Amino acid sequence: MTPATFWRWRRVRRDLARRAALSGRLMGKPRHPVLVGLERGARGRCPHCGQGRLFRAYLKIIPICPVCGHDNGQYPAADSPPYFTILIVGHLVVVPMLAFRFILIWPAGVLLAIVLPVVATLTLTLLPIVKGAVVGVLWALGRPTDS
Repeated sequence: MTPATFWRWRRVRRDLARRAALSGRLMGKPRHPVLVGLERGARGRCPHCGQGRLFRAYLKIIPICPVCGHDNGQYPAADSPPYFTILIVGHLVVVPMLAFRFILIWPAGVLLAIVLPVVATLTLTLLPIVKGAVVGVLWALGRPTDS
């Protein structure tokens, strides 16, 4: 093998490895990007096909996707969505409140009358989005329930 042939073969091999990594196929096993699952789940769509609905009610997941037939009920999203929702709402509400001085001046009743509806609305709005995102990430990581 001549040096030119060797370097050409090495370049082709490196390009094939890059293409395999970019397409998500490493060692013959299809890999799903986490961001794709995160986006599809946050939109309330099936993380597998991106077209079927993920929820049939407020937080109730449709076990089988009506479009592609994927089993979405196998992903355990029990405790993490409320945790992440509380984390997000806390950063969106509490941190800005601490930055402003009115929190020290206004009466507690007025602050509670303003803050509690905002916190409740944000929490109830973000909870299905976060639950869908968690299901999408679990789908992308390939982590169904053990049972």
